[in-house]
Amino acid sequence: MSEVFPVRRSRAGDDEGPWVSVSDLMAGLMLVFLAIAIFFMIQVAEDKQAIEEVAKDYAAIRTELFKALEQEFEADKARWGAELEEATLSVRFLLREEEMNSRVFFQAGSPEVSTDGREVLGEFFPRYVGVLMDPRFVDHITEVRIEGHTSSEWKGALDERDAYLRNLELSQGRTRSVLQFVMGLPGVTEHWRTWLLPRLTANGLSYSKPVLKADASEDYSRSRRVEFRVITDAHEQLGAILDLGD
Repeated sequence: MSEVFPVRRSRAGDDEGPWVSVSDLMAGLMLVFLAIAIFFMIQVAEDKQAIEEVAKDYAAIRTELFKALEQEFEADKARWGAELEEATLSVRFLLREEEMNSRVFFQAGSPEVSTDGREVLGEFFPRYVGVLMDPRFVDHITEVRIEGHTSSEWKGALDERDAYLRNLELSQGRTRSVLQFVMGLPGVTEHWRTWLLPRLTANGLSYSKPVLKADASEDYSRSRRVEFRVITDAHEQLGAILDLGD
């Protein structure tokens, strides 16, 4: 005769079972999610503060560097046909036409620096590097760009694409010529050359960044220019913050 064992049934208030109630499980998960949320909120707040500090430092360095460049070149920029722009930390040389009675950096269609251009660069570049090598700025500078810009004009071009490519080749040739010339100047010391070699770049941009008039049409004369532009380590610092956040 088989023995029948009674089945144990759960009763309300029975705390001896191995199972955690659904409500207890949900409460535990909520605590975990809350802890994760708080962690990320703290991380975001720290990242935001770090980014704000980088932005403040960059703004301060940019302002100081611009003032130093302005003080150095204020008396000469009109004679050179140069402009300074604080937002991009650029010194811009306009490649004016000969009939405008200004310095001509290049002859039309030529990548070679003209006699006028060599004279201006010989005066400008050693003083420019001298400002950049100031202890206040030198450790924050990651790149010094020589940018060549053209207008969208090209007589005899087959179409817009052909004009762009021809101007691209011209702007690249001009920036290389400028770089080669300034690196060979006697006023540029060997110490300066060592510092410049990994930082000084030549960038021909064709007419990808034209200068526009108030009516949004292209200003052909002002579009033709060479710019010396400083890049600071602000982008690297921001990148490091974002990488740490990942």
